[in-house]
Amino acid sequence: MYFKFGVDSFIWAEKFSEKDLWIIPKAKELGFEVIDFAIADPFSFPVKAVKEKLEEVGIDCVCATTLTAETNPISPDPEIRKNAAEAMKKCVDICEELESPILGGVNYAAWGYLTKKPRTEEEWNWAVANMKEVCKYAKEKGNVIICVECVNRFETHFLNIAEDAVKFCKDVGYDNIKVHLDCFHMIREEKNFTEAVKTCGKEYLGYIHVNENDRGIPGTGLVPFKEFFLAVKNIGYEGPLVIESFDPSFEELSGNCAIWRKFADTGEELAVKGLKNLKEIAETI
Repeated sequence: MYFKFGVDSFIWAEKFSEKDLWIIPKAKELGFEVIDFAIADPFSFPVKAVKEKLEEVGIDCVCATTLTAETNPISPDPEIRKNAAEAMKKCVDICEELESPILGGVNYAAWGYLTKKPRTEEEWNWAVANMKEVCKYAKEKGNVIICVECVNRFETHFLNIAEDAVKFCKDVGYDNIKVHLDCFHMIREEKNFTEAVKTCGKEYLGYIHVNENDRGIPGTGLVPFKEFFLAVKNIGYEGPLVIESFDPSFEELSGNCAIWRKFADTGEELAVKGLKNLKEIAETI
């Protein structure tokens, strides 16, 4: 089975900037068909330089972002919620300029924001209202699909499983919002990979990260990639499958993600070996 495999800029750069443009040809050289730009700060992202390099190299891109304490859609502070909408709109602008069809990530709440309680109805309503505004803006600007990434309980209390992410999409009510699944988070939160994919279906599954259970080399751990790929094939998913991990030298990112062990000498080695493993698994489907 053919899948369009991609790689995340986090493999090489903790906060992508103009000095990291070399990553774009490197991703293609290594055999990836898509690069996912992790947008740390949309207001400083070098969009024009990236666009030029993408056109020069000839590789597709998608984008993802993680909102922060200053741009948190479920903050009790209305000014912070307003900042969240503006940051997301800027990310949409970047996607439009780069011709990225997807804006994934933890874009419905601040990543790492935990109240030590289950999400509240008030938080849900804040997030839905914020995302409605963003989806309306995205439709007016073009064709970007907002994909909400359900992540594990230690990173958010808001969306942990596919079922909740689909409900969120339905409550937002626009046809340009879908679900972003990540195998690393799924193995912690879902009961069954196949059922999670079926819960999304073709209508709501918009984007996928193919990460191992320990964020190590994909295909060397507990994630049932063969089962997952078959489920993805059976619903007719046609989007990219992207490897996202981090170079072991990234102290801040590794600390935030609780990565204390070295899974490869470099992020690039992890990605290259992972791509080989995943392609071999895909060939058995």
